[in-house]
Amino acid sequence: MQDQVILRFDEVSFEYKYGHPILKEVSFSIRAHSKITIMGQNGSGKSTIFKLITGILHPELGKISANPGVTIATAQQVIPRDEMGLTVREFFEKRFSKKVYDIDPRIDAVCEVVNLNAPHDRIIKSFSGGQQARLLLASALIQNPDILLLDEPTNNLDKVGIAHLTKFLIDYKKTCVVISHDADFLNAFTHGVLYLDVFTHKVEQYWGTYLDVVAEIAVRIERENVKNSRLAAVIQANKDKANFFAHKGGQMRLVARKMRDKVEELEEAMVDVRKEDKAIRDFIIPAQPDLIGEVACLSSYDTFKDHKKSARKKVISIKKGEHWLVAGPNGIGKSTLLEALVLGKVKGNKIVPGIKVGYYRQDFSTLDFEETVYGTLINALDRKDEDSVRSVAAGFLINGEMMKAKIGSLSEGQKGLVAFAQLVLQRPGLLILDEPTNHINFRHLPVIAAALNKFAGAMILVSHTPEFVKQIRIDETLDLEK
Repeated sequence: MQDQVILRFDEVSFEYKYGHPILKEVSFSIRAHSKITIMGQNGSGKSTIFKLITGILHPELGKISANPGVTIATAQQVIPRDEMGLTVREFFEKRFSKKVYDIDPRIDAVCEVVNLNAPHDRIIKSFSGGQQARLLLASALIQNPDILLLDEPTNNLDKVGIAHLTKFLIDYKKTCVVISHDADFLNAFTHGVLYLDVFTHKVEQYWGTYLDVVAEIAVRIERENVKNSRLAAVIQANKDKANFFAHKGGQMRLVARKMRDKVEELEEAMVDVRKEDKAIRDFIIPAQPDLIGEVACLSSYDTFKDHKKSARKKVISIKKGEHWLVAGPNGIGKSTLLEALVLGKVKGNKIVPGIKVGYYRQDFSTLDFEETVYGTLINALDRKDEDSVRSVAAGFLINGEMMKAKIGSLSEGQKGLVAFAQLVLQRPGLLILDEPTNHINFRHLPVIAAALNKFAGAMILVSHTPEFVKQIRIDETLDLEK
C-alpha cells in the first residue's frame, strides 16, 4: 500500500487567461501515506495545483487521475469572508454536502485533535487568527479525507500551535500535501518535494527530507551554472572563429557555416537553470514629520483564557521612536487589543489626535477588496502623485498588470506586499502590525525586518516568528500572559 500511487498528473497544462500559463505539461505522482511539500515562488501556482486536485479548476490539456473512491479535503489559508458570521456548528456543517446528524461529537473530536476549545454556538469571527487557523485544519479533518491538503497551515499559529501541528502530521497515517515557507516545520515530516518553477511552469519531483531536497537543488543549480559557463566560453570562441573565417571567402565560408552550426548545437545543450524569485527592494517606511513625545497611551486592556475575559490595568505610554512587542499565546487578546486601540473602543486607551496610523491587519481587512491595487495605493497619498505610486509599487514587485487588478483577486502574499507599499506611501506616525510575516515569501522577510528596524515613528508589533522579531529593535515587550 505504501508504494501505491493515489494521485497522478499526466502532462497537465493550465492557464488562467491566454498568454499567462501556470502549468506546462506537468507530470508527477503522489503515493499513498506520503507527506509531500509543494515549493515555489509567490505567484507560481502552488494553490492552483490544490484547486486542480480538488476539481475546483480543470486542466486545459492532460489528465489528473485519482484512485476510485479517494476523498480529498483542503485546509485553506484563510476562512472565507462570507463565513465569518457563521457559528462553529454552521461552519463545520458547510464542509458536507448532506446533513450530518452526529455533527456535534465529531466537532468536539476534531477540535480536540487541533487543541482548540470551540463552543458550537460561538461566531467564527470572534476567534483569533491562530484559533481560526486551527478551525481550518479541523474543518478538513472532520471530513476524514484520504488526501489532506494544507495551504500555509502555520500562519497565525504560536510556538505551541506549530509544535502540536508538527506532531499531528508526523503521526498522521494518510496522505498529506502541504504548502508552507516554514523550513523547520516542513523538515520534521516531509517525504518528498514538488518544486514548481514560476519561469518554466514545470514541476520537478524530489524524494527525501525538505532540507535534503533544498541542498540537492542548490548543488544542481551550481553544477548547471558551471556547465553553462564552460559552454558559453566555447560558444563565444566558435562565434569569433566563424566571424573570422566568414570574411576570408572561398572554402573558409563553408568552415564558418559549420562552426555556426556547432554554436547552435552548443546553445541547445545549455541548461535552462532555475531562476530564483526576486526579493523585494530595500525600502524605508517614512515616519510622519514633526512627531514629538507621546504617540499613544494604554491604561487598561482585556485578556482571554478559555473564553473567559479578565480586565488588566497597566499604564503604558508609547513615544516617538519606541518599538513595542505585544506577546502571548493564540487567543489571549493581542489582535483585540490592537483593534481596540485603533478604534478607540476602551476608555483611557487613545492615540494622540493628529497621529497618522498605519495599520497592517493579518486578515487584510483594512484593504478594500473591491478597489484596484492602483486605487488603493494612490489613495494612501495626501497629494496624488502617480510617479511615486508606480516607483514604490515596482519595489514591491507590483507590475502594471497587477496594478489594474482588484485587491480581492490577489493571492494572500500579494495582498501583503500591497499592504506594505501602502504603509510606505502613508508615512504613518504610529505603525501597528498584526502578524506581518503571514503569507509573505521568506525571501522578503529580511528586507521587511530591516525597514521596521529603522522606522523612526512609534511601532506596536505582534508576531509569532522569533527569527523575524530578532532582526527588529524592540524597546519594550507587553506580555499579555504575564
